[in-house]
Amino acid sequence: MNSEEKEIVYQTSNSYSTLNTLTQYTKNVWFVCHGMGYLSRYFLRYFKDLNAEENYFIAPQAPSKYYIQPKMHVGANWLTRDNTESGMQNILNYFDAVFEAENIPEDVNFIVFGYSQGVSVAMRYLAKRQLQCSQLVLHSGGIPKELTAKDFEYLSENTEVKLIYGTEDEYLDAERIAQERQHAEELFGKRLKILQFEGKHEVNTNFILEIGNYSI
Repeated sequence: MNSEEKEIVYQTSNSYSTLNTLTQYTKNVWFVCHGMGYLSRYFLRYFKDLNAEENYFIAPQAPSKYYIQPKMHVGANWLTRDNTESGMQNILNYFDAVFEAENIPEDVNFIVFGYSQGVSVAMRYLAKRQLQCSQLVLHSGGIPKELTAKDFEYLSENTEVKLIYGTEDEYLDAERIAQERQHAEELFGKRLKILQFEGKHEVNTNFILEIGNYSI
């Protein structure tokens, strides 16, 4: 049996979702990357309680969709350990297209928010494209092991980084939390703020409200 895996390049399309309207009154633009099993349009529900006039949200859509048992809801996945590098390159190109389409003004607070699996793609994109942001929020996800402090040296001294996790997260035991905290401290030093809450692997809307109100 002579089996060979080959690779081709082709053009594809993907959707993304937005919440509210980008206007002259917008103060905060959020780029929010959902976790595994979500769809972008539903993920935006966690941000609906923030001031609609002052906050505009862009939620990219993970490309790989699948059915979630037992109710056969549709969810999506960003990456797997198989062909991670080429998969991330596709995501980089997709994010580039989203930013080009949205044309975000420079005079707003730009907030990058990653939840669960969305943490890894958001951080890799920032590192590769060296985007400035006023806040980087890492919520209940793993920091890619290959990233180092040098990858984020370009960030402004005013950029705030928040690491958020639940104390009862079923995917992050005490050892894993300690590892993630240490890695985050190595990457971001004094600009890092660690926020924990009593809860499981879930989006914490209270922290979202705090982040949005603080940014105004």
